[in-house]
Amino acid sequence: MIREINKDIILLAQPSAPATPEDIGIAEDLLETLKAHKDGCVGMAANMIGELKRIIAFDNEGEYMVMYNPVILKKEKPYETEEGCLSLTGVRKTKRWRTIKVQYQNEKMQIRMKTFTGWTAQIIQHEVDHLDGIII
Repeated sequence: MIREINKDIILLAQPSAPATPEDIGIAEDLLETLKAHKDGCVGMAANMIGELKRIIAFDNEGEYMVMYNPVILKKEKPYETEEGCLSLTGVRKTKRWRTIKVQYQNEKMQIRMKTFTGWTAQIIQHEVDHLDGIII
């Protein structure tokens, strides 16, 4: 189901709880909502649809990917950039990393690790900030 985009700063500033197998429906809604906004959005965190669960969905070089409970384990090559967000008005400056190593769970709750670079790494960092209640 396509959900409304949450713009409530108080909710967005709260850290999200760990995702569980019972949260698959939230992930499905998140992915469907992201696809509905594909013209202006490349990634979403569950709190952007009003759910305080550690789930993100994003465009991974042309294919959508969902991560449960992502944690950035390693960061390399910092840089300054500007980002916008469907939940927030305007563009903000922020520091990102060109290469990140992420531990996450897939839809079967199996633990995975993967290294991401460039634009995809930036998207993931933005969404993980959402999960941590960080508003850039």
